[in-house]
Formats: sequence, structure tokens, C-alpha cells
Amino acid sequence: MPFGFRLECTSGGARAGTISTDHGAIRTPVFMPVGTQATVKGITPEKLADPVGAQILLGNAYHLVLRPGVELIEAAGGLHRFMDWPRPILTDSGGYQVYSLSDLRKIADDGITFRSHIDGTLHLFTPESVVEAQAKIGADIIMSFDYCAPFPCERDEAERAVDLTTKWAKRGLEPFGARFDRGGYEQVLFGIVQGSCFTDLRRRSAAELTELDFPGFAIGGLSVGEGKEQMREITELVGGELPPDKPRYLMGVGTPLDLVDGVSRGVDMFDCVMPTRNARNGTVFTRRGKMVLKNAAFARDFSPIDDECGCDTCRHHSRAYLRHLFAAGEILGPVLATHHSLYFYCDTMEKMRAAIEADRFDSWREEFTWQYTSGEHRLAKDG
Repeated sequence: MPFGFRLECTSGGARAGTISTDHGAIRTPVFMPVGTQATVKGITPEKLADPVGAQILLGNAYHLVLRPGVELIEAAGGLHRFMDWPRPILTDSGGYQVYSLSDLRKIADDGITFRSHIDGTLHLFTPESVVEAQAKIGADIIMSFDYCAPFPCERDEAERAVDLTTKWAKRGLEPFGARFDRGGYEQVLFGIVQGSCFTDLRRRSAAELTELDFPGFAIGGLSVGEGKEQMREITELVGGELPPDKPRYLMGVGTPLDLVDGVSRGVDMFDCVMPTRNARNGTVFTRRGKMVLKNAAFARDFSPIDDECGCDTCRHHSRAYLRHLFAAGEILGPVLATHHSLYFYCDTMEKMRAAIEADRFDSWREEFTWQYTSGEHRLAKDG
């Protein structure tokens, strides 16, 4: 099945559609669990597919290139076979990870030279090498190499980020184009819009990338320290500059409310480590807000994390049991918490899609936001 995006219905600014890939269809809006190093921490691929309901995973080229290495993954038959995940995979180019290594990297027009955070070895990422590495890894959706400017930054820095991102996007098309088949299935390349919080630079970046006719586009450089209102403003602005018949991906975002806000502004795809990282530390997400399972208030609370949740954790285990596992340092605690939070994220996306299909997204959003924020205050107080 060739890659494509079909916009099926809208409700206000929210969109519901289907992304087609050779590894299966993806119903949007969609949340992508983060499998940075060929694994989503704390859960097996089988559980992630069913009952959690993940449709697509995200892997990271930076981490996979350093360990276990592109050659090994390619020898295993690609990332799908290596990690036994039959559904679609998206790989981030590593631009954000390299950006975060401010003390270990040097940026030039040709690419970024950096030292591995693992063993200090020297590496060079170029726009071409990053695309080639992701192609060998075998992702269905590959991200262009981009430069993420820090926040806050001067206009000159944000302008340089736009210049390099456009230049690198063009060079990233040179090895294979925007659509190619290296392993018996189609792989596609997305462009990433940069420009920090400068609205004119965001418009310019979107225009330059749209001219390159990528099959999809991402909004990068957000959730890096700017305020929520700035993130919402830039998300809405960029979405309005991108073609409506191609998927839009808001990178590295975020909380459940961030996802709802993003969908209301026309975003189709999201990823974030928040549900898994917080779960490993004893904090889970529920329809009534965040819940800190380590709190003493749950020591004799034999109710489930969320009595309306259909995940295995809520059907079989109590808050008291989860609290005990974390207090005892048992690995099952993070596993059960991770299962719940990922289920909650994926289920919330499905509920948003249903609300869009019923053309009642705005009322659903109002109800969800009220319940989430009111419950979060109560849960924090009880804890």
C-alpha cells in the first residue's frame, strides 16, 4: 500500500484521517509511544499492540546509530524484525538529541560533529548520512535532519536554524528522494519546520519546506522551554501554513492536555516520553489528572487507578498494590504503571477521533479539560 494520508472529517480545527503505510494503516489523531533504543521501556511489543492499542512506534536514529549500530539492525532484517514490531515505525533524525548535547557537539554547514554520550567517540551526522542510516534501520517514516534552536534564543540563532534546516532538508532528499523502497516496502521522508517562536521565521520555514513536496511535515523546536501559550500559538500558525492533505506531526509533545490542544489546532501525530518516564517514577496519568502512586494516601486504597479505564492494570490491580510495588522497589510497579499510562494516552486519542467523527470535538474537549484539571487538583490534595 503506497504511503498516503486521507483526511476523513473535521470538527472545528480538529482532524480525523488515515495514514496508509506498507506496515499498516494509522488512524489519526495518533500518539506514538517512544521506543528510543528499539524498545518502549517497561512493556513488550505484544502488549503494546494489544491491549494498549499503539498503532505506530517512534525510534531514534541518534541512539540506534550509536547502539547497537545500523549494520547490526540491517543484518537482522530491519528494525521491525529486530524488535518484533510488525506495525509502522517512525524514526527521529537525532537533531534534537544532538542539540541537547551542547557541550559535546559542533555545528557547521555540512552537519554536526559530536562526541557519543556513551563512550566519547567522535561522530559526524550529515543530512545525507542521517537519511541513509534511517533507511537502513528500516523506518516507514523518516525525519529530515534539522537544527533545533535553543529557547530562548536571539533572532539570529533562530534564523540560522531555519537556514540550516532548509539546506539540510534539500540535501536529505539527494540519496533517495522523498519516497523510496530499499527493503521491499515504501519509506518516506518528512520535513521539519523550525524558527523558534518568531512567527515570520516559522512561516518562512513552512513555505520553504512545502516547496520541497515532502509527504508529511513536522513542527519541531517546541516544548523546549517556551510557555504553553507560545507553543499553542506557533502550532496553530504553522498548521495553517502546511498543506491540508498531508499529515502534521508535533514533535515531543506532551501532556494529555497538550495533546488535546494540539488536536484542536489540526495536529495529526504526537510523541512524548512523558507517559513512560513518569510511570517508571510512580506517576501515572488518568482522566482525573496525574496520580502519584507513591503517596501515603493510597496505602490502603483498594480501588483501581481509574475505575473507568479498561487496561489490564486497572482491571486486576489496586492503587494500594501499585504503591506497595514502588515502595518495595519491585520492577513490576513501573511495568504496570507504564501499561496503564500508555493505554490511557492511546485511548484518549481514540476518544478524540470519535468526538471529531461525531462533530462534537469542542464540547468533548471542554468536558475532558474540566475533568482532568479538577481531578488533578483533588488528587494532588489527597496525596
